[in-house]
Amino acid sequence: MAITLAVDCMGGDHGPSVTLPAVIEFLRHDSDCAAILVGREDLLRSQAEGVALEFGKRLSIRHASEIVGMDEAVASALRGKKDSSMRVAVDLVKDGIADAAVSAGNTGALMAVSRFVLKTLPGIDRPAICSILPSQNGTTYVLDLGANVDCSPEHLLQFGIMGASLVAALEHKERPTVGLLNIGEEAIKGNEAVKRASELLRATDLNFVGNVEGNDIFKGTADVVVCDGFVGNVTLKASEGLAHMIGAGLKQEFSRNVFTKLAGLLAMPVLKSFRQRFDPRRYNGASLLGLRGIVVKSHGSADRMAFRCALEKAAEEARQRLPEAIAERMAAIAGPRNGFPDTAGGAAQNHSQ
Repeated sequence: MAITLAVDCMGGDHGPSVTLPAVIEFLRHDSDCAAILVGREDLLRSQAEGVALEFGKRLSIRHASEIVGMDEAVASALRGKKDSSMRVAVDLVKDGIADAAVSAGNTGALMAVSRFVLKTLPGIDRPAICSILPSQNGTTYVLDLGANVDCSPEHLLQFGIMGASLVAALEHKERPTVGLLNIGEEAIKGNEAVKRASELLRATDLNFVGNVEGNDIFKGTADVVVCDGFVGNVTLKASEGLAHMIGAGLKQEFSRNVFTKLAGLLAMPVLKSFRQRFDPRRYNGASLLGLRGIVVKSHGSADRMAFRCALEKAAEEARQRLPEAIAERMAAIAGPRNGFPDTAGGAAQNHSQ
């Protein structure tokens, strides 16, 4: 099945200087995909002129006259910029012209625009941001990472269902494990919302392993770790800060004197392998789950490699028809027994063109 991605080329810290080359590399490695470059047509056409003929109809441009700033207010982006590259890219998904949208732009604005344009799936109250963190056993999917600061137990249950659906689709695991982030493994730990969420998750057919702690994320104790957006965002930023500190610390230690520099040269193969394994660019691309369409948020400072990873993630979610998979799982797992409406037949209908 051919997959078409709508790419907000103007978003992020670098704009077309990164997004456009990343799209070109992506199309060269994936012949089953097409891309619609969304942004200022004159700028995109001049930069893509040298390679446009290489891809034929697989590469096209959709003009958008406005750009959402990285620090722009959500209300301004949502109400005042209906012709922004971000909005036009999401509109293409809604209209069925594209199978997924990818943007490195303002996170809050992208979530607001996507929710307004695409709406949520039946049974889903709030979309959630899900991303991947490296672990000892491979990777761990964590959600929510900032879209929902205050969450009810029902919201956390929905996050668990959406996260399990994502892992089942992308990792091809029939029953991915799901853990609830808490301050201890014991059932008596945590606030009332987390305790109640644990009961709801345990009552479903999800492969729920119970409460997990922060260190379990990197142990790989569970395939999916569920938390509210406040805790999730703090966890993500702390993880990023720790990674940067370790990298800077190693560099300082190996640069202290001639002996440590020599040790650094001897350790170079190991250090290179370690860096590649835990390179955050390989995990770039956060999924906005629970929408009637696929939207992937790239890190704003992403380089070509990182943005290409976000494109690859969006394409795979489209191939696996992720919104439909989530809707079906909602119907099967969290139906009337948990107070959710039957979502059978309510999946998003996104057809590739």
